[in-house]
Amino acid sequence: MVAKRPHSPELLVPNPFIKKRNLEWSIDITGLPYDAASSDSSDGEKAPSLHENEQPPATAAIGAGKASIEHHLDYFSALLAKTTLSPFPSGSPHLSVEDYRTLYETNAGNPRGAHFIIHQHDHPIAGTHYDLRLQINETSSASWAIMYGLPGDPNSFRLNRNATETRIHCLWNHLIETASHATGSLLIWDTGTYTILPYERKGPHDNSQSSTDDDSDSQQLTEQKKLHTAFAARKIRLQLHGARLPSPYVLNLRLTREEDAAGRARSTRVPKTQRRRDAPAAVASRSTRSSAKGKKATDYNTGSDSEPDYTSTPSRRSTGKQRHNSLSDADGEEDDIVDAPAEQLKGDEKNISATERELRELDDEEVRRTNAYPGATNSIGSVHQRRWYLSLDREASGFVKRKKEGRIVWESPGLEPGSSAKPPGKAGSDNNSGNSDEDGNASRPQSTYPFYVRGVEHERSVVTGRLGSQVLQDEGVVGYIGRKGWQAIHK
Repeated sequence: MVAKRPHSPELLVPNPFIKKRNLEWSIDITGLPYDAASSDSSDGEKAPSLHENEQPPATAAIGAGKASIEHHLDYFSALLAKTTLSPFPSGSPHLSVEDYRTLYETNAGNPRGAHFIIHQHDHPIAGTHYDLRLQINETSSASWAIMYGLPGDPNSFRLNRNATETRIHCLWNHLIETASHATGSLLIWDTGTYTILPYERKGPHDNSQSSTDDDSDSQQLTEQKKLHTAFAARKIRLQLHGARLPSPYVLNLRLTREEDAAGRARSTRVPKTQRRRDAPAAVASRSTRSSAKGKKATDYNTGSDSEPDYTSTPSRRSTGKQRHNSLSDADGEEDDIVDAPAEQLKGDEKNISATERELRELDDEEVRRTNAYPGATNSIGSVHQRRWYLSLDREASGFVKRKKEGRIVWESPGLEPGSSAKPPGKAGSDNNSGNSDEDGNASRPQSTYPFYVRGVEHERSVVTGRLGSQVLQDEGVVGYIGRKGWQAIHK
């Protein structure tokens, strides 16, 4: 048997593929931030963290889901405190940041929470509208877009509003005041808690005993469960306890069978086209082609700064009943659905990779399927773009019906028959000076009846006191031009 050959002596043959200068490299790991923190420096100061010099994400990016943060309450509370006007505009309703933080902490993550918020949203395409959001579980809220804001005059000829269902939002969206070229300005118009009231039965089959039993059972339910029950019945009787709205303030939200069926049919359709949103200059050029002065604005609704836009065409064949129930004089026909995700709003993102585009399309499909934004839970069965009808419950809001000069009027029970209430402040007056009574004294911070929602040029945030233009300025948005044609309801 042949003996095993011994090991050959090591030959120091250089590797021809390795450059000589690469063999002389050395890595100096001293002075790195994470090592400096554990070592003793001569001056005794701790080295700065890696995240100290990082710029915080923009509020618009957080709201659109393009950036994430861990502590929404701390982040947005600091921003609200930083942007609160000082001195606060006189005569404007005011809820301090500390009180708002306490209000949010009490309701967020709580199965008994009943938080609401009304956002004023000046969208460049959808136009000015007001988003009513109601907490439906520990982390989410249902949302309705109301073009002309909430009704505040019991004798108005246009007491009804069209409230269009939008996506389910995360509850932390209640903290946002933001602005961008793609989404316009968003500010907190009012906030507080809500109470679901039993829906009054009217008719010959009204049973007072069964009504009493229902009231006793409802007292054992949380406001969230009451809202779920009323939502499923398509009739919501809602009292809002806010910092701006007068007290008591009660609304009726109802959804007809026809609108329920039509909304469910619309929600199953696949978006046909995508609206292009280019640079601010392109947005400005489109804004100049808006409706002429005096022409009524079409009801364009959207729920948030990152929502798809849905446009509606006025119908000339609406029946009298439809006109009575609709938000404006012309009801909307079937919508042309336009899907414009927030991730595709900026022109510099046209050259994204195919993989990134596919992931975004999957996210959009999931949002359409669940009608909820990422992180939110649609536990109430909300359907996108169903048109509810919202109206002021005059009796529950403290008004009595009286006959005056041959017509029916609604007045406060404190007024003597034949007397008249003090006239409201002039429509369009600046909120900086506050509303004044006949003696010239500033009114109390909380609104009184009648009140009118006057639009983005006059309405201020109840938390920071800012106008929409000031929110745009604070967010560094220059040259923004909103949609024209919005008119307040004063009749």
